[in-house]
Amino acid sequence: MSMPPVHRRQPNPSNPRVQRTRARILAVARELLPEVGLTGLTTALLAERAGVTRQTLYRHWPHRAALLSDVTLQGPDVGYPEPGTDVRAVATGWLLSLRAGITVPATRTAALAIAAEADHDADSAQAMARIMEDRLAALNRLLEPSGLQITGEQYALLYGPLLARLFFDRAEATDEFIDTLVTQWLTTVGRAPARS
Repeated sequence: MSMPPVHRRQPNPSNPRVQRTRARILAVARELLPEVGLTGLTTALLAERAGVTRQTLYRHWPHRAALLSDVTLQGPDVGYPEPGTDVRAVATGWLLSLRAGITVPATRTAALAIAAEADHDADSAQAMARIMEDRLAALNRLLEPSGLQITGEQYALLYGPLLARLFFDRAEATDEFIDTLVTQWLTTVGRAPARS
């Protein structure tokens, strides 16, 4: 899906019609990615299947990385954790949700594509930074009741081993693996690794 650089009026994100259109396009993109792969997800195919014009796609996502970033961030509900005072429970819930989300084929494909392109494509690098900033802020919102707010480095120490396990080791990230990871991570944020 190659998109030319264009300067068009941006859709109003608070407009319910715009929200429905975006949601429909993202849903179709999620369906298509596992079916046709990244290279098969062309602007023409996505527009046709979503029932919109290519112009509409360009207005919402001026480049492929922006679309893939939204596919990654706005994936299906896979058990998002609740805010809480128990840091262990929040961190464990976060990793369980991340593990479930990254096993969704469209989310996995989109995230890996952005990461693969980030070194030589400025749009992908920006999309990757957007994803990381969004996820750190989201986790910090969940941690607010505990009084803990973590840095980017502390966040990397939490999610990094899980992604390494899934993507590089190509191994299962069991509940026990996640429990061990959280126990070790708690020491880096100055929290006793007491178990519930």
